[in-house]
Amino acid sequence: MPLNLRQIEVFRAIMISGSISGAARLLSVSQPAISRLLAYTEDGLKLKLFERISGRVQPTPEAKRLFAEVEHIHRGVARINDLADELRAGGTGTIRVVASPSAGHSMVPEALARLRSRFPDLRVEFESLTLLEIVNRVGTARADLGITVLPVDEPTVAVETIAEGALHVIMPVDHALTRLRSIRPKDIAPYPLVGFGPQTPYGHIVAQALAGGSPEPTTTVRYPPDACAMVRAGAGLAVVDEFVLRGRAWPDLAARPLAPKIPMRAYLLTPRFEPLSRNATALADILRGRDRKAPVKR
Repeated sequence: MPLNLRQIEVFRAIMISGSISGAARLLSVSQPAISRLLAYTEDGLKLKLFERISGRVQPTPEAKRLFAEVEHIHRGVARINDLADELRAGGTGTIRVVASPSAGHSMVPEALARLRSRFPDLRVEFESLTLLEIVNRVGTARADLGITVLPVDEPTVAVETIAEGALHVIMPVDHALTRLRSIRPKDIAPYPLVGFGPQTPYGHIVAQALAGGSPEPTTTVRYPPDACAMVRAGAGLAVVDEFVLRGRAWPDLAARPLAPKIPMRAYLLTPRFEPLSRNATALADILRGRDRKAPVKR
C-alpha cells in the first residue's frame, strides 16, 4: 500500500517528537487517532516502524531509513509553499543563500543589499558554511544559491565562475613589506605566519602556494576572515584570497599580491535539478554582474 501525505505527516511527527502524545500535540489531533493511523500504516506497509518500550516508541532501522526520504519530501513541500508565497507577493517572499566565509564577508552581503533595494519586503536567510555544507544545502534544494571560493565537482549542483581573483599577503599598513609591489614566499619567512589547517581545502591551497618558501604557521585558524582579524591584532602575516578583502572590510590592513600569481575564483552554485525562483534568478544576475540598475539604498 503506498503512503499518502497524511500518513507521511503523522510518521514524521512521531519521529520528531519521539512519542504518540507528542505527535498528537504537533498535529493538534487525539492520541487514539495517531495510534490508529500508525497501526493502519504499518499494516499496509507490512513493516514494523516503531517498537513500544516503557511507554515510548522507538523507531526501527526501517523507520530511520524511511525518515531520511520523508525529510526530503518535507523540504520539497516547504519549498513549494515558499514559492507560492513568493508568487502571491509578486517578487517578495524568502531567499536562502549559503556562502564560504570569504565570499560571505562582503561579496554576498553587497549583492543581497542590492536585491533588497528592489524587493524591500524580501526575507533573507544567509549563512556562512563549510564547502561540504554548502554543496549539501544547494544540492538538496535547502538553499537557493551557494557561493564559494573553492572549486566544486558535484553532480547535484550546477557550477559557474562569477569572479576572478588571486591570493594576497596581508599585513598591518605600517609593515615593512608594504614597500614591495608583490611578495614571494621567501619574503614572508622572517615573520610570524597566520595559516590554515592543512587538512582543509583552503589550507591545502595556501600551503601549496607557500611550499618550501615560508615557515610553518605560528597561529592556525579555519577561515580567511579569522586570519584577517588575527593579522589586525598583530599575530603576523597571512595569505588570503582577495574576495575577503573587497568592500574595504579591513581598512587597517595592507595587501600585496602573492608571487607567482595564484588564481582564485568565486563560484555560483545552483541546484542542478530544481528551477530557480524569481528571487534567486535576480540575485544570481547581480552576482554575475548583469544587474547594474539597482543601487543599494542607504
